[in-house]
Amino acid sequence: MPAVLNGGAPGGLRVLWITPIRALAKEIYGSATRLLEHSGVPWQCGIRTGDTPASEKQKQDRRLPEVLVTTPESLHVLLAKKGSERRFGGLEVLVVDEWHDLLGNKRGVQLELAAAALKALSPKMRVWGISATIGNLVEAKDVLMGEDRKSKARIIRAQIEKRIRLESVMPDQFEKLPWAGHLGVQLLDRVVDIIRGHESTLVFTNTRAQSEIWYQKIIEAHPDLSGAIALHHGSISKALRFWVEDALHEGKLKAVVCTSSLDLGVDFRPVEAIVQIGGPKGVARFVQRAGRSGHQPGAESRIHFLPTFGLELLEAAALREAIAHGEIEPRRPMVRAFDVLVQFLCTLAVGDGFKKEALERTVRNTHAYAMMDDQEWEDVLAMVTTGGRAFAAYDEFHRVMKDEEGVFRIVDRRAARRHRMSIGTIVGDTMIAVKWRGGGLVGHVEEYFVGGMSPGDVFWFSGRCLELIRVKGFVATVKPSKSPKGRIPTWQGGRLPWTSMVSRTLRRTLDDYAHGHSTAPELERISPMLELQAERSHLPVSGEVLMEVMETKEGHHLFVYPMEGRLVHEGVASLMAYRMSLLKPMTFSMAYNDYGFELLSDQPIPITEAFDSDLFSTEHLMDDLEATVNGAELARRQFRDIAVIAGLVFRGFPGQPVPDRHLQGSSALLFDVLADHDPVNLLYRQAFDEMTHHLIEMDRLRSVLDRLNGGKWVITHPERPTPFSFPILVDRLRANLTSEALESRIQRLTRASG
Repeated sequence: MPAVLNGGAPGGLRVLWITPIRALAKEIYGSATRLLEHSGVPWQCGIRTGDTPASEKQKQDRRLPEVLVTTPESLHVLLAKKGSERRFGGLEVLVVDEWHDLLGNKRGVQLELAAAALKALSPKMRVWGISATIGNLVEAKDVLMGEDRKSKARIIRAQIEKRIRLESVMPDQFEKLPWAGHLGVQLLDRVVDIIRGHESTLVFTNTRAQSEIWYQKIIEAHPDLSGAIALHHGSISKALRFWVEDALHEGKLKAVVCTSSLDLGVDFRPVEAIVQIGGPKGVARFVQRAGRSGHQPGAESRIHFLPTFGLELLEAAALREAIAHGEIEPRRPMVRAFDVLVQFLCTLAVGDGFKKEALERTVRNTHAYAMMDDQEWEDVLAMVTTGGRAFAAYDEFHRVMKDEEGVFRIVDRRAARRHRMSIGTIVGDTMIAVKWRGGGLVGHVEEYFVGGMSPGDVFWFSGRCLELIRVKGFVATVKPSKSPKGRIPTWQGGRLPWTSMVSRTLRRTLDDYAHGHSTAPELERISPMLELQAERSHLPVSGEVLMEVMETKEGHHLFVYPMEGRLVHEGVASLMAYRMSLLKPMTFSMAYNDYGFELLSDQPIPITEAFDSDLFSTEHLMDDLEATVNGAELARRQFRDIAVIAGLVFRGFPGQPVPDRHLQGSSALLFDVLADHDPVNLLYRQAFDEMTHHLIEMDRLRSVLDRLNGGKWVITHPERPTPFSFPILVDRLRANLTSEALESRIQRLTRASG
């Protein structure tokens, strides 16, 4: 960027800076503006995100500033406007910030396509990618640069070692039988001590619901902090988010309870300390959050890890080990996301249009579509022009027309408007606006949450206690409530899976402890718990897999501890239950956590016969999984997102969204039509690919099954629940009992278990 600054007179877009989140875009905009002011270069800097006022966007449509900070979605909106060559022809630098957050998902594919289009418009444009937390740097560089430039690009690394200090927040004494969720808020005063002991602190949670709970609990216990701490997540109103970001930057807040909305690169210099509530599920995410403190060259980042139950301290010790060895997870790029390509073709067709041969060269220059064959390209083109084999008879799918000059365009104004309203690859549930009775937006919650409420019900949201007055259309009207209790909204995107690196490092850490090689303070603190595990059952070491078989009044329990994360355990448990049911007709109840899973049956479980029948074989894996999880139904649900991204179904205009149940119904109908009339359709096949690779994590599941198949199995028969099994038992009970009944049941279990 300095070279660009030295060169040029004002006029036209010169530098385009892409960020994944709006908070980071706002920060980069401020930094770039200050740089231009101090450098004396007569350039303007602008910002364009979903938060940018319409009047400012209209001004930008007439003339873009020399430096523009934006997001992948807003960039595609610009590409959907006429005059792209005039708008982007003078572009000299494209900067992609926090590239690791985009790589590996459809937003990354979206950016690959946009970058390829910009390179075609401005061949001399230079591309820069910025990332501090990525394990596969060379592959990440190649994907961003494209097929024609990857061999010429190089990696530049700062020779500065980032110091991260991890301190676990631990109670004076742990219960020997841990259970998830009970410990976190018991350590609330320790968190407040950290807040009071530093100029400013970010308290990170893994979910929006968790952030609401922690903010509420802190204010309840320490009302003097009201006004000194704030809440920040993606569903609260932009006015409140902006206020929080500005107040934090100016040093006016002692703490902010937040989610991933403040994960990335935001330079809040006053931040001295970070608190992570619960396991972050990934090394990169943990390092990224730690880096929000000490955000200066040479400064130390301090992060406090607060476990929500005792076993999570194993995760803390594993994270320290991974950080010490510089281990960061790789981000695997997505390929062959044809729904994104269909959307991109329509985006260009709404703007200046495209010519088939030129666009094909552009698309094949991306990593995502480099291996696309000729027939697949023709099929994608047919989807936007004739609807393809299945929908050729329906005019609404004839979106793109070819004119006399061979240019493909969308000429229907309604179709063009619908497409501009649908640009993007993030498909969530329908959002309901939460508004005050007198007007003013509080934020947004998902439709399914409000759908379960009645007028008069109370819930906590945006750090406030609210009473629901009514729901009309897609607006929930509320008023303040003084009730001390209320429901907490949950968001469907709240479940994070363990990464394979966390799993591997955690098993290695446990092995070091079992052999007396670990000096981690967390393991020393939970040593009574681990000693009890060894006494009642076994403490698995490297190469071993522990299985516990136990009989209680509930029935016959089988616990297995692969330590691969909840999502993988769901797949292994379902597969194991199905294969054992083939040996002997029986039904199972299942429960899981990140450390293992439980199968519960009213009959003795045929373990010996199951092992003799290759219980963990990867042969016929897909067939067996489809029999257990109904693969066709999962693919049908996955197709909803694909259909929305590809524009086959419409989410609605602003203020008039289509209800989620209608989207699901429409997409399911299209899925069935494709199944009957075009089973080789690219989008139909993609639904099954995404179901296996992302919902079930098929590649990882195969590697886990291979490890289980080749490992040394240790089978024990404990008479009472062990520290490993107890939290899984509690999780199963939690699904069926009220909180009061659960507490009583846990107390009885604890007394009975000694």
